[in-house]
Amino acid sequence: MSLKNIAFVAAPSSEAEKATARLIKQYGGVSPDKADVIVALGGDGMMLHTIHDFLDRDVPIYGMNRGSVGFMMNEFSEENLPARLDRAELIEMHPLRMSATDLDGKIHTSIAINEVSLLRETRQAAKIKIIVDGVSRMDEMICDGVLVATPAGSTAYNLSASGPIIPLGNDLLALTPISAFRPRHWRGALLPAKAKIAFEVHDPDDRRVSATADFNEVRNVVCVEISEDRSLAPKLLFDPEHNLEERVLKEQFSA
Repeated sequence: MSLKNIAFVAAPSSEAEKATARLIKQYGGVSPDKADVIVALGGDGMMLHTIHDFLDRDVPIYGMNRGSVGFMMNEFSEENLPARLDRAELIEMHPLRMSATDLDGKIHTSIAINEVSLLRETRQAAKIKIIVDGVSRMDEMICDGVLVATPAGSTAYNLSASGPIIPLGNDLLALTPISAFRPRHWRGALLPAKAKIAFEVHDPDDRRVSATADFNEVRNVVCVEISEDRSLAPKLLFDPEHNLEERVLKEQFSA
């Protein structure tokens, strides 16, 4: 892969900004609209923001970790960047599209690379109905919330909520409850990626619920519809020896 025109973007941290300045001095840089590749420096949050910012561009993104976790990032090094980009492996993923209707009847749409999550806003537990492909699969779940995660997002919030890790390349989504009270021992479900998922909030005036697609939050929702958006396919680049597929696999054997 020949990637000559590099655009650098940095998280708003001193470490990321200083590293970016050094890379631009060494390799030059172009604006993102003229780039063959975008190099993002920061953590996983920065990578998510970068993917969202350039969804309308058919340009690969290569992340280097100047943050904390950096699960979606490559190892940081200032050496031989063009060579690393040339041999990097490309992974495409399809995000989720969320359509959330609030108490005022307004519809909000957002894209999620990792997950769509519903969370209670008040001291009262949420009561949520789960519908898959037009069929009610659970008339009422009493819980703190529920989420739907992509394979790329299955190692993030989904894993913290005891959801399953999904290896990349599997056309599956994780539907995972968050602190479910009833049914108490339900652990969630694996659904085909083509599934159309809907959540209906019971008693939404008193038991208020928010819906968040990655970092875009909608308050006081009454209904949330989620489906995979096949029209979008963000492209991420990873070093062959440290690719995302291997990291997802290794995460399943970590203590």
